Amino acid sequence: MTDLPVPKISVIIPIYQQWDFLPDLIAALAAQEFPLRSWAEVLLIDNDPADPAPRPALPDWIRLLPCPTPGSYAARNMGAAMARGRLLVFTDADCRPHPGWLSALHAAAENRDPGGLLAGLVTMPVPKGASVWQIFDAVRGIPQASFVSRGYAATANLAMSRTLFEILGGFDARRLSGGDAEFCRRAGRQGHTLTLVPGATVDHLARDSFTALALKARRIKGGQVASGPLRRRIFWTLRSLVPPLREAGHYLRSEHALRHRLIATGVRVLLWGVELHEITRLLLTRRPPERR
Repeated sequence: MTDLPVPKISVIIPIYQQWDFLPDLIAALAAQEFPLRSWAEVLLIDNDPADPAPRPALPDWIRLLPCPTPGSYAARNMGAAMARGRLLVFTDADCRPHPGWLSALHAAAENRDPGGLLAGLVTMPVPKGASVWQIFDAVRGIPQASFVSRGYAATANLAMSRTLFEILGGFDARRLSGGDAEFCRRAGRQGHTLTLVPGATVDHLARDSFTALALKARRIKGGQVASGPLRRRIFWTLRSLVPPLREAGHYLRSEHALRHRLIATGVRVLLWGVELHEITRLLLTRRPPERR
């Protein structure tokens, strides 16, 4: 690969047993307005290389790299270590970038302080004939603009220079959840800005089962109460004991259809029970949190 031009952008995507997501993801990447094949590279990081499931055929502009260390943040670090681009762009296997995604991030990186982080929007459309679980996930969404106003962003749509990534030491690979917020806040404490790029948008698939939503709830709760400083873990443990009335109120005041708002509120109560059970498990058994 030494005869290839050095890419301007490296797109890094961790994947964990989500091979059925790839066809639509590849199609979205192939439709980018940015000259992906000439000035970008795509690194797909297999975070479960021991899984015997057959890997699908990939186009020659995607590199599939194994990362046996559990966790998407470990996979992202490995991808960054292997990347050649000056701008590192992160998204997920269940995301579908809009055609102008990479062009908007590249333009923002060229026009702004290279020492900052860039975050694009993450939308979660309600699919036709959506289940109650998909409706909840879409109503909850990933409010990236709100996240950015609070100093962090989701790695579903996050970019930075390779230099900044190396200065910060990458993501905390010990974390199985919440590593994106920790990374962004660490950058902020060191004086690096976080800027929202509205023109850089990805769609995120809504989870379609209670099992998937419960798994995410347990993973997030594990990241909150089993990782980070002791004071923060105590804070999240105590906060999790309080019914999610504030979050439910946010759903009820949203612009979604009334039926969707009511469904989201009911599902959120169910997931609060999952969170309480997970906190009890973590505190009493001392077993590690789930990875996904």
